[in-house]
Amino acid sequence: MALFSRDSQAVFFNYKASPVQRMLDFDYACYRDTPSVACVVTPGAPRGGFRKAFFGQRELALPEYGSIGEACAAHPGADVFLNYASYRSAFASSMQALQTDTIRVVVIIAEGVPERDTKRLIAAAAAGGKIIIGPATVGAIQAGAFKVGDAAGTLENILQCRLHRAGSVGFVSKSGGLSNEMYHVLSRVTDGIYEGVAVGGDTYPGSTLADHVLRFQRIPQVKLVVLLGELGGTDELQVAAAMRDGRVHKPLVAWVSGTCATRFHAAEVQFGHAGAKSEADRADESAAAKNRLLREAGALVPTSFETLPALVGDAFRKLQLPPVPEREPRALPMDFHAAVQTGQLRKATNMVCTVSDDRGEEVTYAGTPMSTLIAEQYGIGDVISLLWFKRRLPPWAVRFIEMCIVVAADHGPCVSGAHNAIVAARAGKDVVSSLCSGLLTIGPRFGGAIDDAALNFMRGADEHIPPDEFVESMKRAGRRVEGIGHRIKSAECRDSRVELLSAYAHQRFPSTRYLEYAQQVEAYTLQKSTNLVLNIDGCIGALFADLLSGAADTLFDGAHLDEHERSQAVRSIIELGALNGLFVVARSIGLIGHVIDQRRMKQPLYRHPWDDVLYAQDDLAPTLRRQPSMIGAAANAPAGKRVDG
Repeated sequence: MALFSRDSQAVFFNYKASPVQRMLDFDYACYRDTPSVACVVTPGAPRGGFRKAFFGQRELALPEYGSIGEACAAHPGADVFLNYASYRSAFASSMQALQTDTIRVVVIIAEGVPERDTKRLIAAAAAGGKIIIGPATVGAIQAGAFKVGDAAGTLENILQCRLHRAGSVGFVSKSGGLSNEMYHVLSRVTDGIYEGVAVGGDTYPGSTLADHVLRFQRIPQVKLVVLLGELGGTDELQVAAAMRDGRVHKPLVAWVSGTCATRFHAAEVQFGHAGAKSEADRADESAAAKNRLLREAGALVPTSFETLPALVGDAFRKLQLPPVPEREPRALPMDFHAAVQTGQLRKATNMVCTVSDDRGEEVTYAGTPMSTLIAEQYGIGDVISLLWFKRRLPPWAVRFIEMCIVVAADHGPCVSGAHNAIVAARAGKDVVSSLCSGLLTIGPRFGGAIDDAALNFMRGADEHIPPDEFVESMKRAGRRVEGIGHRIKSAECRDSRVELLSAYAHQRFPSTRYLEYAQQVEAYTLQKSTNLVLNIDGCIGALFADLLSGAADTLFDGAHLDEHERSQAVRSIIELGALNGLFVVARSIGLIGHVIDQRRMKQPLYRHPWDDVLYAQDDLAPTLRRQPSMIGAAANAPAGKRVDG
């Protein structure tokens, strides 16, 4: 009987994307109604998983199972087991498949399966009436019906060899590579193959050349048998014996390769396959001897491989078979990426990136290769300048960026971001989740005021607003002055971070105009309260405005901007949020440090102490009763108004 049919389906063990897709593409080209891959098995995979593949234009979700038993129970109609496991695990999985009632054919792709294990598999197959192809095989193909993985090569090769419809030749070989070559030969000198099998080149294949020649004898659609053997072993001798005793009477063309072995004088020579070896004391296993015995048994044997196609063609023509109806294969849709590469498809992109590019041999940051970053010892400030501003800023600017990261990295465990990260870590959350908990605290009252501070100080300086009028106008608008004020620091106890950054800027920056304006604002606010000092957010904001202004020629490709144009260009960068981003980068370092610290110490779940909470519901009950509830307030709110909770 035939190995496969148009209804055959396979359980694919140890998922490989390319072989699966090649099988499905073959199915589609052959007008199969159902995909030949029923499911895939990945040992230990969770329930409900799947692997995606295409059947023509339709995308499939191939069910994925964690065990062979589970897969076979769910797909009892799948009678082929394609084993793509490595040689280390091929035996156990193949044996389990052979012991499964629904499996009829087992194909073992792996090379190097121990001979002792193969013999045990052969015995199990014989006991259960099963068929093994392999080990060390590319598989088999039934033209127009079913193919194993990568058998017969690419779809282009398959269509060129007319394997998308059935012919009249049964072909069997030990070599997978020569099988692909012979499919092409047979498509030129005959009407093509009906079924082709590569049994594998091991000394003990799961099924032999003789097994398949005898099978072809029982398949009515096979009119001519072609066999391609090799030196070593006795498979071809078994075929000759079957011909002599009349079990094989269909025309058979055979060639055993390796006749050149007689030119080697060593006692034993290995020719690629494990079973293809020349041994001086086994003359009957030589290629020449086997060719002679096959010829004597009635097979058509050429004088060389080069004359094999002509001999096959002559034998086929003598059969005088009616022509096989030709059928154009169903056109396979082109994969998207292949269509793009051919230039036949125009597609609008959904995303634009000017930051980095990982498509080449190495990643580039704003066009600078990674090897350059390492070779020229770019620092984190250089990387930030490339990824954020698309330029490598001058050394004085890069150094300032790195100083900002250092001074803003951490401010103790009591600030809100660190506190939240610590609480999350003590609740058992992982590093990423705990870090996010801390980062989500960043806002206008904690670390998120740098952008606004920079923009406000720029506005005041550029519009020449007197510091007192600047502060009072902000007060009249109901806005606090971002960058001014600190809970702990004061005029008598300055923030050392502000002093360090300011001192560096006065020494290295081309201009500190915006910082000087911020300090003038501070001088006025200190008249109101000693803790209304320039804080780290305000200092970094003002100095970054000075930095971007001083590096404008670098940032804007040497454009000669006047003062107004320069200010507008700098403002456009700040409005993107880069300065608050700098605080996020810096503070992430400290937050991760706190998270790791808590996990290292195995601190328990945090619960805020009762004695640190004012429970005031009784004290404020009369006041609360006079206030409308949120529900009532929402219900009575005028149309178009919202009530925040």
